[in-house]
Amino acid sequence: MTYSSISDTVWFITGCSTGLGRALAEAALAAGARVAVTARDSKSVSDLVAQYPGRALALNLDVTRSAEVRDAVDECSNTFGHVDVLVNNAGYGYLAAVEEGVKDEVCTLFDTNFFGPVSLIQAVLPIMRARRCGHIINITSIRGLAGGGGSGYYSATKFALEGLTESLREEVAEFGIKVTAVSPGAFRTDWAGRSLRRSTRTIKHYTQGAENRYETISKRDGTQAGDPSAAAQAIIALVRSDDVPGHLLLGTAAMTTMRKKMANFADEIDAWESTSQSTDFPISE
Repeated sequence: MTYSSISDTVWFITGCSTGLGRALAEAALAAGARVAVTARDSKSVSDLVAQYPGRALALNLDVTRSAEVRDAVDECSNTFGHVDVLVNNAGYGYLAAVEEGVKDEVCTLFDTNFFGPVSLIQAVLPIMRARRCGHIINITSIRGLAGGGGSGYYSATKFALEGLTESLREEVAEFGIKVTAVSPGAFRTDWAGRSLRRSTRTIKHYTQGAENRYETISKRDGTQAGDPSAAAQAIIALVRSDDVPGHLLLGTAAMTTMRKKMANFADEIDAWESTSQSTDFPISE
C-alpha cells in the first residue's frame, strides 16, 4: 500500500519533545495526518494537541518501559483505529573510548536506542499484519553505518538497529509492511547539546581521542548543516513514495561518509580476495 495522501494516515512517533521528532510530528500534522505525539513528559507536546485538536494525541512514553509502550500503542489504536507509520526516533548520544565505557551506562544506552525500538516494533506489528500494510521507520545514524573514534558504544546501538531493520524488512514484506532505516548525519538538534552524555569514567591516555571528539561535537552544536524541518519533509516524501528504499541517508555529510566507507570496503575485499577464497573447501572435479 502506498500512502500518497498523508491525510489518510495514522503516525506514531517517539521522542517528539525536541529535534527531529518534534519537526516530524509538526510536518505530519500539517500534512493532515493523525499523530500520536509521544515524549517522556507529554506536557512538552501539549501545544500540538491545542493546535491540532482531534488529530494530535499527546502520550507519555519512556521507551525503556514495556508497560508504557503497550499502553501508548493501545491508546493510539483505540483513538485512531490503527497505526500506519511507526517512527522510532527516541534516543541519545554517548561518548566514550571503548576502554572508558561503563557497563550500566552502556546498558541504559542500549535500552533506549535499541531495545526501545524493538518494543515498539513488537507492539505495532500485530496491528499492521492484521491490516496487511504499514511502514516502520527506524531513525539510526550515519554512525550506525560507519563508526568513529569516541562514539563506539553509540555506534554499536545504531549498528544493531540497522541490522535489525534489514532483517525485519525481509520478514514482514509478505504482509505488505515496508521498513526503512533513516540515517542522518549531523543535524541541529539536541543530540550534540543537552541530550549528549559522556562516560563517567575517563582515561587520560584518550584525551586526544574521545575527549577531543566531545569538545569538537559540543563546539559544533547549533551550527550543524542538517535542517530538522527539511529532514521531516524528506521522511514525509519517503512515506509517500511508490518505491520505498531500505535505507535513506540524510545530509550531504552522511552521503560522503558512506561513499568513502563503501569505497574503502571494496578495496579491502579486492586486496584480500584470495585469502577469503582460500577458506572454502576445494571444489570437487
